[in-house]
Amino acid sequence: MGQKTSQQTKQEKTLLIKDLDALVDLSTLEGYVRKASILIRGNRIAKVYASELPHVKADQTINGRGKIAIPGLINTHHHLYQTLTRAYAPAMNSGLFDWLIKLYPVWAKMDEDAIYWATLAGMAELMLSGCTLTTDHHYVFSGSLQRCIDIQIEAAREIGIRFHPCRGSMSLGKSKGGLPPDVITQPDDEILKDSERLIKEYHDALFGAMTRIALAPCSPFSVTRELMRETATLAKKHSVRLHTHLAETQDEEKFCEEKFGCSPLEYLEELKWSGPNTWLAHGIYFNSEEIQRMSRAGMSVAHCPTSNMRLGSGVAKVLEMRRKGVNVGLAVDGSASNDSSNMLVEVKQALLLQRVVHGPSALLAKEAIELATIGSAKCLGREDVGTLAESMAADIALFDLEELGYSGGCDPLGTLVLCGPTSVHTLIVNGKVVIKNHELLTFDVERIVRKHRAASAKLFRA
Repeated sequence: MGQKTSQQTKQEKTLLIKDLDALVDLSTLEGYVRKASILIRGNRIAKVYASELPHVKADQTINGRGKIAIPGLINTHHHLYQTLTRAYAPAMNSGLFDWLIKLYPVWAKMDEDAIYWATLAGMAELMLSGCTLTTDHHYVFSGSLQRCIDIQIEAAREIGIRFHPCRGSMSLGKSKGGLPPDVITQPDDEILKDSERLIKEYHDALFGAMTRIALAPCSPFSVTRELMRETATLAKKHSVRLHTHLAETQDEEKFCEEKFGCSPLEYLEELKWSGPNTWLAHGIYFNSEEIQRMSRAGMSVAHCPTSNMRLGSGVAKVLEMRRKGVNVGLAVDGSASNDSSNMLVEVKQALLLQRVVHGPSALLAKEAIELATIGSAKCLGREDVGTLAESMAADIALFDLEELGYSGGCDPLGTLVLCGPTSVHTLIVNGKVVIKNHELLTFDVERIVRKHRAASAKLFRA
């Protein structure tokens, strides 16, 4: 890890989280240690005390009694604008392609105000579930929507979450054989120009960065072959990561076979996307041989269990991917295919779904947490978040094990994963307390809800 950080102060204040009931340490057999404390200096963890705390002075102290500390959860795939269309009745019982076809015309009516409040609503919900870093894959642009990513970055900075926006794109409209209507597609050159602008303006590669940019053509059925290839070239030029949906449904498999004469992964490999800087959303329909190829290439997968179940898409081969060396992170996906943005729920769903298929010991509680922390951090190429260790960025979530939903829990980590979930008690992002006693300190939640509901209503009236 480099010594430089993106945020340094001359006089770094200290924060002590004292006498925790448990602290997640996935290197241990149980996945946690008892009676731990954490000293934060500035925006980094200065020291983890995994036993009784010696005499330590700090500018601020948080009482950790009755609480479990976990690394801030990391969401590797989302569509924040979709919070505006949760549980949309005409598409509620549809598979992916039909679901998209029914929702594209609604999303085409969004304006910048709607994007702003949708982003804040999704981010607030994520943060209250213990999430400290989220991506977003925004791909709906039109004549009136040109600076969506800029708006989202502004919202993230105001609410105080670490943010990896993905400059999404759709260029293969219905008239050219794609799925989306032409009105929400853009020309390839326009997409590439704006992608480079965003990288130059916002991407921060330093340790502790609050904002990084990734490039993310939407899917094989919504972008041109040329855009996929040129985006990979641009990402390599600027050393940023690549992201897209892949192998999510059998409809997609059929589309690629008919249009390109190959599988989705073969199509990606042909376009020079196969490599350690690529992470893919869903990845349900990879066969064993493809998983081996992905492992050799160093690719990662963002697992979206609730969305996959909600749309009836299938069950990703999480155990096989992990066993063969493919890194797997966790994601909530869009809030119209999941209908919530709760990362702790996603941890539990990931565990339960693998057990349905593979039996009661298929995925352990510590392994489910690992997906949402270490695994997710690797998806995003982050070496500064995902664990609670000295010199790491201070992104920490505290959950109160003495609350009703956790009462009677014996194993603290198992209790957190299998019970509840409740909202986070305390959330620290980049060394700053942003949630205290379940209350978001950086933005008025009631105002977000009021404005968000109004934006959603306006969208449906349009």
